[in-house]
Amino acid sequence: MSPSDRTDLAQDRTNLAEDRTVLAHERSFAGWVRTGLAAVGVGLGFNALFNAAAPDWAAKAIATVFLVIAIFIFFSAERRARRIMSHLEAHKVTALRPVRIRLISWALASATAALVLAIWALVPQ
Repeated sequence: MSPSDRTDLAQDRTNLAEDRTVLAHERSFAGWVRTGLAAVGVGLGFNALFNAAAPDWAAKAIATVFLVIAIFIFFSAERRARRIMSHLEAHKVTALRPVRIRLISWALASATAALVLAIWALVPQ
């Protein structure tokens, strides 16, 4: 095997390793999004379960805390994913583009903020 063949094989292995790293970071982003959605579910569930309890504002406040935590998770996942992905280059896989990562995060954060407003403004007292 010639030195150029060895160099080509080493470069292929390096490229494949970087592709696997790109995919691993996309899975990490998806995991953080799932965690944020779980926080949304806990907040909504808490509000639904304890909405009849007195005082009414206590259930809403605790639900709001979980929803704000979810918004923080969405933004921190987006920031982390975009920072890491800017250092990596996909070779043979199609990587999630940074604009899509930002769009997903902002859409989920906006929907969660709308839920906070709905809990405080639209839920009958």
